[in-house]
Amino acid sequence: MLVSLHVKNFAIIDEVEVIFKDHLNILTGETGAGKSIIIGSINVALGGKVSKDMVRKGADYALVELIFQSEQKNVIEKLKEYDLPVEEGGQILISRKIMPNGRTISKVNGENVINQAVKEIATLLLDIHGQHEHQSLLYKTKHLALVDHFAKDEIGDLKADINALYKEYKALKEELDHAVVDEDKRLREISFMEYEINEITAAKLIEGEDEELQSQYRTLSHANAIVEGMSAAYLYTAEGSTSAADSISRAVKQMTKIAEYDENIGGLLSQLSDIESMLYDFNRGASEYIGDLGDSKEELTAVEQRLDMINHMKSKYGSTIEEINNYCKKCEEKVAQYNDYDAYLLELKHKIFVCEERLETECGKLSDIRKKKAAELTEKMKTALIDLNFLDVQFEMVFDRLSVYTSNGYDDAEFVISTNPGESLKPLSKVASGGELSRIMLAMKSVMAEKDEIGTLIFDEIDVGVSGRTAQKVSEKLSVIANNHQILCITHLPQIAAMADAHYVIEKKTDQITTKTDIKELSESESVEELARILGGAVITANVMTNAREMKTLAKSTKHYVA
Repeated sequence: MLVSLHVKNFAIIDEVEVIFKDHLNILTGETGAGKSIIIGSINVALGGKVSKDMVRKGADYALVELIFQSEQKNVIEKLKEYDLPVEEGGQILISRKIMPNGRTISKVNGENVINQAVKEIATLLLDIHGQHEHQSLLYKTKHLALVDHFAKDEIGDLKADINALYKEYKALKEELDHAVVDEDKRLREISFMEYEINEITAAKLIEGEDEELQSQYRTLSHANAIVEGMSAAYLYTAEGSTSAADSISRAVKQMTKIAEYDENIGGLLSQLSDIESMLYDFNRGASEYIGDLGDSKEELTAVEQRLDMINHMKSKYGSTIEEINNYCKKCEEKVAQYNDYDAYLLELKHKIFVCEERLETECGKLSDIRKKKAAELTEKMKTALIDLNFLDVQFEMVFDRLSVYTSNGYDDAEFVISTNPGESLKPLSKVASGGELSRIMLAMKSVMAEKDEIGTLIFDEIDVGVSGRTAQKVSEKLSVIANNHQILCITHLPQIAAMADAHYVIEKKTDQITTKTDIKELSESESVEELARILGGAVITANVMTNAREMKTLAKSTKHYVA
């Protein structure tokens, strides 16, 4: 669940902090008070879009912090997947800092994270239903996704298998499309590829030799400087009566004469003898190195020519020797296919046939599961819609088959509804009004909530186009969902506000210089007064207050749980 929200310098919010409760949290306030800004701040913290004007005027930054409480296995696994600390007790702190230039910094449990990580974690913790989300029901492409979500436990692996099969099938079909060529073109391609194969083969490229040649080239191209430097070093250490080797040799002889007088000198003599030996080895190696590098012009020319040839091959066939050799291998395979063209086409068509048969079988399995789960879903939807004051409703899903396979199977499906007796079933886009769509979406959320492990649901004005008895039904449905989920709901309707387990009012305040939004939790008596404001408008009479109290009492009697 969402435990708390802290917002600072966000839009017209100076600084607010609110502690949310279990079950149904209701947020009310005058139009324009900033209710949607509160929900918007949550959305931003969880990876939503950010604009520069979100930072309050004159502030250095805006900050939104959310604290969740969750010990769900999938949430913990997702935190571990991103190598994020898992706090004892399941506390999860998500924050987002927004700079005036639009740059943001997101953190989870104190660790910096990318936006994608926040979004993935958020989808497991919270579901936000915005003011216009119910419009998505008008697009039938969304309908099948809802069924799949409802059936996710049964079709997850099957959909993954179909997706992999479809990719294989698509690749084979594309290969066949490119493979069908006329005789003249095929012979030209064979001739050209054989030329390329011969050129690559003749080069006898060895993986890693380009790097080795580059190293040799660096050495050989600076041979003069190297020989000059090595010769100077050799002169200081090996030649002449003042060389290091001669001096150390003399020192060894002197210490040998006196070593018998003091056993401690033996250790020093041993060290000096080792230095003499090492210096001898160095001088011998330096002399050989100078001799080997002395005449390197021919070797440098050979290295340059080999590098030029390799770079030329890279410009034609690949950026590395491995890519060049792989290209050659593919050409050899294609030449072999073209030389036995009829057999190649026959084998390719057979692969497509086998793959298509497998796709047909797996898509059929998926379609059968979808139809079974769609029947279960629509039956639950009818019950939920009746609860939401659709008195005589029919709700079904009709299936059709696409003319082609897709990565999502071959089903083409959409929900259809009839809201009045005697009316035929029609697509949602043909019959549903705005208020009906919002109730249908609420029904869908309530049905899905039975399956979802998501702890928190947010409804931003789910009551659009709803009034009277229907509003009471919506409030009761929210209460049912709140039995097993934490709900945050922005509303303008007293029937819904009365059902609150925790009631918050959002207010806009001004000192004629600045304007800011504030939020506070209401006591029982303050909640009744807020209901009266919603009911009565500008003038709150004694009768309005009585109605507000009665509405609160009635709401308590209809709850399915103890808050």
